[in-house]
Amino acid sequence: MKKNRQKILKAIDMSKCIGCSSCMLACARNVHGDYSPIKSAIRIQSSGGFQGRFVANICRGCIHPACAAACRTGALMQRDGGGVQLVQEKCIGCKKCISACIVQGIAFDDQKHIPIVCLQCGQCTKSCPHSVLSMEVNDAFYERSY
Repeated sequence: MKKNRQKILKAIDMSKCIGCSSCMLACARNVHGDYSPIKSAIRIQSSGGFQGRFVANICRGCIHPACAAACRTGALMQRDGGGVQLVQEKCIGCKKCISACIVQGIAFDDQKHIPIVCLQCGQCTKSCPHSVLSMEVNDAFYERSY
C-alpha cells in the first residue's frame, strides 16, 4: 500500500518554455516574500543565445543529496521524497552546498546569507502558462532499498 508520498518539482517539457519568468516570480513572491527573481529557488536561463532554448536550474530531488553531505553544520537535511530542507538556525553561509550541487539547483541570498533551496511546494507550477513544470512523486526515492 502506498502512503501519502511527497512530490518533487520536475521540468517535464522545456520545449514549451517561453522564458517569461512567471515561475521565478511566483517562487520569489509567494515562498520567499520578495519581488525579485533572484530570490527564487528556480532559475530559467537561455541556453544557446537568442536562437537557443531555455533550461531550468532546479533542485532535482536527489536521493543522496550532495549538498546535504557537503553541509558541515547539518543545516541541509534530506527531505522525505527527495531533495532537502534548510534549517536556517544551523546555516553559517559557507556556500559549500552550492558548490556541491551538480545541477546548480541552489542559489544564495546575499542579504540573509543563506542558500535559497527549493521547498518542493509547487507554487511555481501554478503560474507557468504552458505547463512546463509539474509536481510528481519521486518513485526512485520510495523504491530504493535500505
